[in-house]
Amino acid sequence: MDPMSTRPRISTRISAISESATLAVDAKAKAMKAAGRPVIGFGAGEPDFPTPGYIVEAAVEGARDPKNHKYTPAGGLPELKQAIADKTRRDSGFAVEASQVLVTNGGKQAVYEAFATLLDPGDEVLAVAPYWTTYPEAIKLAGGVQVDVVTDESTGYLASVEQLEAARTERTKVLLFVSPSNPTGAVYSREQVEAIGRWATEHGLWVVTDEIYEHLVYGGAEFTSIAHYVPADHVVILNGVAKTYAMTGWRVGWLIGPKDVVKAATNLQSHATSNVSNVAQVAALAAVKGDLTAVAEMREAFDRRRQTMVRMLNEIPGVFCPEPKGAFYAYPSVKGVLGKEIRGRRPQTSAELAELILEEAEVAVVPGEAFGTPGYFRLSYALGDQDLAEGVGRIAKLLSEAV
Repeated sequence: MDPMSTRPRISTRISAISESATLAVDAKAKAMKAAGRPVIGFGAGEPDFPTPGYIVEAAVEGARDPKNHKYTPAGGLPELKQAIADKTRRDSGFAVEASQVLVTNGGKQAVYEAFATLLDPGDEVLAVAPYWTTYPEAIKLAGGVQVDVVTDESTGYLASVEQLEAARTERTKVLLFVSPSNPTGAVYSREQVEAIGRWATEHGLWVVTDEIYEHLVYGGAEFTSIAHYVPADHVVILNGVAKTYAMTGWRVGWLIGPKDVVKAATNLQSHATSNVSNVAQVAALAAVKGDLTAVAEMREAFDRRRQTMVRMLNEIPGVFCPEPKGAFYAYPSVKGVLGKEIRGRRPQTSAELAELILEEAEVAVVPGEAFGTPGYFRLSYALGDQDLAEGVGRIAKLLSEAV
């Protein structure tokens, strides 16, 4: 027998990784649409606006400049790193130097490199559930162990210090803190952020904070960076241009942290990908150096859609949706619908219900299983007002048949 045929073809480490559920739902919706079905997709987390024109123009000029046709430093263009440091001071009042910035291929690479740099096998990471789908896989790849701190609609998906403390062990090294949250839209108050920051400091934990939705907050909510309440040598900030400037496809994110962490993560990136595309970096430079007019206009539209979506969802029997205060997602509980008969089927899980809705109502949503809490859906409201009302209306019509 060929000894090669008895060995697994795919490594255990990589075969343990799940496909991104949000991208999978989006791909299925797009495939159905391409086949002529009128699918409305609430799956992907990206603004429906084009990237602002001045950013695109900067990229066009960048593409014409021969210096951008060559390798540049793996950690990012020096002028972009400085602009990110300046923008961080402007937007969150947190002072950092350019040497504390690493420019990455989108926010996902920043997430991966942060955990790869901080974790040894067996180190535990406290993660508030529901959580974004990429965190568990990045933690797993780094050899870390994710410990879930589960929240629900009764607290608006906010975790308390008491819950975090109950989950902490002697193996806990990192608290993953996300506000505004994907998938729930939860935003912690300044008092809550301070309390959690002081708790993390008291126990000598690292804090990895994902701030990519910092500018998307609504009503009376305000964004507060936890970096103010933990020692500067124990915090890593993840961010990027994707959500604020409608630049999901440009793939520019960043990691900010202590110099030793940034140097180590830069070494990793120098072997993984080298520099981020120079043209995309030039576009990101125009974005972070510019003002926040574009995001203010998007935020106004998102706020309007947010209110429409939450109102419509809460009118559906068996569905309850707390009001999201940030990002562009609603995270309704559908537990009151599960087990009921709908068109001859009796979905027992939110994954089965999402499949039924896609097939029968031609609407794509992401089930809570993808975010660590079954019994819920994530719906993005970063799509046109007409599609949003039509899509939620279709869900309401279908679920009204539940008996």
